Amino acid sequence: MRVILAGYNVDSTVLDELKKKSPPREDVTPETLSASYARISRDPRPVDELRAAARAEVDRTRRSNQTIIFKMGHHSVAEHAVFNFDIIGVSRLVIEEIERFRLCSFTEKSQRYITLGEDFIVPEEIRRAGLEGLFTATVKAQNVLYHKFYDRLRPVVFEKFKEHAANPKNHSVLDGWAKEDARYIVSLATQGQLGLTTNARNLELLIRRFAAKESQEIKDLNGRLYALAREVAPSIILFTEASDFDALAYDDIERAAADVFGSGRKGRPGKPSRTRVTLAGHSPDGDPRILAALLHSVSRRSQAECLDIVKTAKPRERKAIIRSAFRRMEFYDFPLREFEHADLTYDLVISASCFAQLKRHRMATLTQQRYDPSLGVTVPPSLQEIGVESEFLKMIDRTNETHAALEKAVGPAADYVLTNAHRRRALLKVNVRELYHVSRLREDASAQWEIRAVTAEMSRLAKRVMPLAGLLLGGKDAYPGLYARVFGAPPKMAPPKIFE
Repeated sequence: MRVILAGYNVDSTVLDELKKKSPPREDVTPETLSASYARISRDPRPVDELRAAARAEVDRTRRSNQTIIFKMGHHSVAEHAVFNFDIIGVSRLVIEEIERFRLCSFTEKSQRYITLGEDFIVPEEIRRAGLEGLFTATVKAQNVLYHKFYDRLRPVVFEKFKEHAANPKNHSVLDGWAKEDARYIVSLATQGQLGLTTNARNLELLIRRFAAKESQEIKDLNGRLYALAREVAPSIILFTEASDFDALAYDDIERAAADVFGSGRKGRPGKPSRTRVTLAGHSPDGDPRILAALLHSVSRRSQAECLDIVKTAKPRERKAIIRSAFRRMEFYDFPLREFEHADLTYDLVISASCFAQLKRHRMATLTQQRYDPSLGVTVPPSLQEIGVESEFLKMIDRTNETHAALEKAVGPAADYVLTNAHRRRALLKVNVRELYHVSRLREDASAQWEIRAVTAEMSRLAKRVMPLAGLLLGGKDAYPGLYARVFGAPPKMAPPKIFE
């Protein structure tokens, strides 16, 4: 056996410095890896020799990539080429679009841990419409309130948790709690930054999908991503124009929907919802499906046979199977893959602040509408406690007036002026295993309060329809208690604490 580290990510600055100190060479490109791995299936030579051959003949390597990936259709070969991008100074609204690509990796500047400045995007659409003054005045007023709320909240939080505040190591957590509530008044035009890691196949998909977007900011970002990738790997990113499917599918659906909505059926668009979390659907017989999948994996029986056995099993026998699947789990573990055989769908009405966190769960299926001022806003309870709710809502009213004026002129680009408090409707489908991941992270005491409340309600509704599968749903901090109620003793490992 031989195991060779074939390559790894290196900072581009380091590569540039190395290239300056060596003779000119063409093989400093991820294309050689994708081409050499593509040859494994038909070339008997060891893969390290295939890599050497690819490095020695870069022109031939690039032609090979184009043939294998684009003519033969083996697009997975492009996944061996990986890119890292620093994306700086983009709006929160566009960050939401970037992070829709589930097989990419992101780490984003947090409005929860970093004090925001005055940096925000003025969309080109608004400049062209001559409405920059109205837009800028509103956003600057929002930012003034952000700093005012933060200055008021910080001492209140430290006083409320004075025992923990006595230890300086806890100050960043407490400070973050003040920032996360103050940020509800900040606009979606606020500048952010993120690190993006993606393979060439998913980068090409992102570029193609972004080519169909009307947003000028997205178009500008798209052009820069493509130019940078093409410079170092021209052979593996070729399909960069939007197809009719990318560009027109939702327009077609919207036209068809207009006929349906206009035919007298019940329901009013934009009707505010008192219920923020609704279980819109779930797998019938969710618990039996999971139990049958567990039996299927440890037997030689068909799924139908296993399901018949589960349906006739006694309640204690069913619970024994689930307990056996959970017994060795620690707080950092998630259920076995068999728990993916049951799904739940949630209809959510959540703020931009909450959505920003929910969108990070990319293995779930998440679709959403535009932000809708008619759905109201989410006001942090802490702002009510310090007596600034009326000031907060007054700014929301001003923001809504600005949004209405902007939308008449620039359409969806008006959404830049909306705040983190504004709401949208989202549809989230998760399997039970993914729900455990969401629950562990977002129901934990260290999680932001709004998504913690939303996720807790999701777990409650899941337990109602799948009581066995949901036995251990809950945050990391609650896990010892949940486990002890099921097994009579706590797990071996305790989860980490929020405070020192």
